[in-house]
Amino acid sequence: MPYIAPEVIEQARQIDLLTYLKNCEPHELVRISGNNYTTRSHDSLKISNGKWMWWSQRIGGYNALDYLVKVRGFSFVEAVETLMGKAAVMPTLTVRPKQSEKPKTLLLPEKSKTTDKIRDYLFSRGIDAAITDECIKKGIIFESLPYHNIVFVGFGENKKPKYAAFRATNSHRILGDCSGSDKHYSFRLADSDSNEVHLFECAIDLLSYATLSKLSGKDWRQENLVSLAGVYLPKEKIEDSKTPAAVIKYLADRPDIQKIHIHFDNDNAGRKATQALKVILPKRYEVFDEPPKKGKDYNDYLCIQLGIYQSKERSYER
Repeated sequence: MPYIAPEVIEQARQIDLLTYLKNCEPHELVRISGNNYTTRSHDSLKISNGKWMWWSQRIGGYNALDYLVKVRGFSFVEAVETLMGKAAVMPTLTVRPKQSEKPKTLLLPEKSKTTDKIRDYLFSRGIDAAITDECIKKGIIFESLPYHNIVFVGFGENKKPKYAAFRATNSHRILGDCSGSDKHYSFRLADSDSNEVHLFECAIDLLSYATLSKLSGKDWRQENLVSLAGVYLPKEKIEDSKTPAAVIKYLADRPDIQKIHIHFDNDNAGRKATQALKVILPKRYEVFDEPPKKGKDYNDYLCIQLGIYQSKERSYER
């Protein structure tokens, strides 16, 4: 690859996409509202506040260089040369320093003084009561007000909450992440010294696995269990997929980990996600595909084992 001075590359990185399109490809720019734009070629590509996201392809970036490489298919050298050439001949093209992201502020719902609703809910899903009690005591799950949802919390450094997901404890399928959640700090039970980690799509499957471990006579506290905080969607070209944020963070914090057990769902999405992780995770890890032996997910499997399986009511919902 031809040599490009680092300072030239840095200048190219500082050119934001909106500025580039306004000056060099104005025909491509379509204003949606305010300072929000899309492009004529890709209506699912949105530009806002210095960032862009191509939602249909699940890729995004902060600058025009990313856009030219990821969307337009330029080589890195072609993209840099294009940007710097335009900057040199067009005085209206400004170079802006990349703005640092503001730290996310997690907004947790008000805590209920009672925990009856979430205890009953987890019990109905087959989760061991002692495991539920320990999670409540640690503050990683709690009952919220005013709707008495169950909230799963992930903590960061200094034991500060950084992630939280909620879901209804009644028959309604209401669930989501709390505002300001950072998926790097997903819900987990991962304080053991084991050099292995177990990955799950959601908190309920994680707790189901812990319950199954207890039922089989194992000490679930001696295992590292990490939720990915939702379904992981790999790219169409598997090798271009990105490692989930929760996995990146955990493995960075635990360089001693050697084995990774993947416990994703027995559906198309779960199988694709598993295959992607087996391809993109560094070769230094031993990776094992361990879906539930029965049912769609680990909560299904737990409920089948306990004889409380009700397919129309339970874990086909997330």
